[in-house]
Order: sequence, then C-alpha cells, then structure tokens
Amino acid sequence: MMDKMEKLPAVLGVGNALIDIIVQLENEDILEEFNLPRGSMTLVDAELSKKIYDSTYYNKREITTGGSAANTIRTLAAMGGNCGYCGKVGDDKLGHIFINEFKKKGINTHLTFSETDTGRVIGLVSPDSERTMATYLGAAAELRGDGFSKGLYERYGYLYIEGYLVQDHSLIGTAVEVAKQAGLQIAIDLSSFNIVEANLGFLKELVKSSVDIVFANEEEAYSFTGKNPIEALDEIASMCELAIVKIGKEGSLIKKGEEVIRISPVLANAVDTTGAGDSFAAGFFYGLTKGYSLQKCGNIASFISAKVVEVMGPNLPENVWEGLNKKISKL
Repeated sequence: MMDKMEKLPAVLGVGNALIDIIVQLENEDILEEFNLPRGSMTLVDAELSKKIYDSTYYNKREITTGGSAANTIRTLAAMGGNCGYCGKVGDDKLGHIFINEFKKKGINTHLTFSETDTGRVIGLVSPDSERTMATYLGAAAELRGDGFSKGLYERYGYLYIEGYLVQDHSLIGTAVEVAKQAGLQIAIDLSSFNIVEANLGFLKELVKSSVDIVFANEEEAYSFTGKNPIEALDEIASMCELAIVKIGKEGSLIKKGEEVIRISPVLANAVDTTGAGDSFAAGFFYGLTKGYSLQKCGNIASFISAKVVEVMGPNLPENVWEGLNKKISKL
C-alpha cells in the first residue's frame, strides 16, 4: 500500500463510519409516520432508529458498510484509486466488520474505537427509487478535531469531506485548517439539502475561505444558492476552484474558471439511488488523480453512478469490477 500511495495523488475521505441498512418500501406511509422528509437525511436517536428498523423488519433489505465518504472511498478503491479513510466506530461486531472490510479493499484506514455502538443508517427506498435516510450516528458522532494532525495527511493530495459532518463546525474547521497547512486540496460534498439549510452561513464561509472542490446535486445547490442549476453552478464556481452540480437524469455540470462542461447522463434502470452521489465523487476523483481532463472525469463519474443505481445499496458486487474497469479505461 505504501508504494502504491507514493506513486499517485491519494484521497483521504473523512466521514461518519456507519453500517447501511437499505430497505425497499412498498409505499411511503412510513415516511409520514416518522416525519421523515422524502429524499432527506434525518438524524435520529437510538430509540427511534430501532422503531424504524422494527417497522420495516419484513421488507426486502440489504446490509453493508456505509456512510457517504466511506462509500466514495470504497468505490474509488475498487476502481484502483489510491485512498484512505478516517472515522470512528464502536468496539463491537459491526465496528470490526467495518474495519476488516476496508482493509481487505486495500484502503489505508485511520479508524478509532469508541465504547458507543457503531452508527447505522436506515435507507428507505421509495417505489420510484428515491431514498430517504434515518441516521443514528452512534460512535461516528464522537469523531473530534483533535484527531487531525499533519501526520495524518502525509501522502495524501486531497481531503474529501462528506457534508453530513458540517453540523460539527469545530471538527470541520480543524480538519480543514490542518489539511490546508499540509498542502492538501479540500473537497466537500454538500450531501443533503436539509443539512445545507441548517448550516448555510457556516458552509458558505467554509467554501469561500478553504474549499477547492464542491459537489452538489440540484436540491443541494438550490439550498446553497437559491438558484437553478446553471445559475447555482456559476455562484458556487465563483467561491471555489471547481464546482460540480449533478442534475439527475439530465447529467451534470462542471465549471472551473470560465470553462463550463456539460456531462451527458448514462441510461440506467434505477432501482435505488442510495450511493449515486458518492459513486459519482469516486469516479471524478479517480479521473483527477490520474490527471484526466474534466470532461473525462465527468464521464467516468456519470458512468459509475449509473451502474450503482441499478443495484440495491451503495456498493457494486465485487465480480463486476473487472469488466467495469475495462470500460472505464476506454471512456
């Protein structure tokens, strides 16, 4: 792993280390029952998480390691990218499953243990494939800024932050400040429109002062700027070096300086949008670390995200990657 990471720029993801429980819904009654805004991520306590879990016990489900940045890093590793991951898990069965799975993928892990249970996300997938998430952070919420030192960032070129972490302003501020001192480029995914709305002032100041790359979907971009995707792209790009706005079935938009690139969508038989944005970021980072053009980075990102929505959960099966990586090399 050391030799591999020294050859190419590497990406360090930091986020909530969680276990994903992806549930297929027959209707959206449960969203109303538990007051979960459709398409959002809502933080819940252990008791409510259990109630939601029990209410969906007989639904079709998929259980895997998760967390937004974790999904990105896991996908990036499957593509052959150089990457590491920083987070916190419980010293329990689920926590050890998380660590072992990442180590098997060749991911450089910077994970610490807590006495609190490993966090979990219940992803509720509507019949039209939209996903709504109820998140119990557990041990993940105990990640603190004092764990970020220049030593952590050695051999990395990018720090990738999931937007769900921005609710802890101190954590993000420290992680970003030390990373900038270490010479890393900072990337953030805005992650969820309601998180953006609740932290808008902090996020705007963070992006203006410290962030190089911003990923956002159409709803997140609107919450951040109050504008349509094209106008939102312009505003975000005026605040950082590189802006990416994803517009679902219409593809995505990229802007760097005065250069604007439209990425065509890849047709997909969508069954679950969980992890679509995470895999998009993985594909884009793969291209960036290879030195590809922004057009090619976007094409790879679009291709991978289209493949992920065709399966339940945020991760593609291991047996498909050899074929996918051959196709990626020809994009």
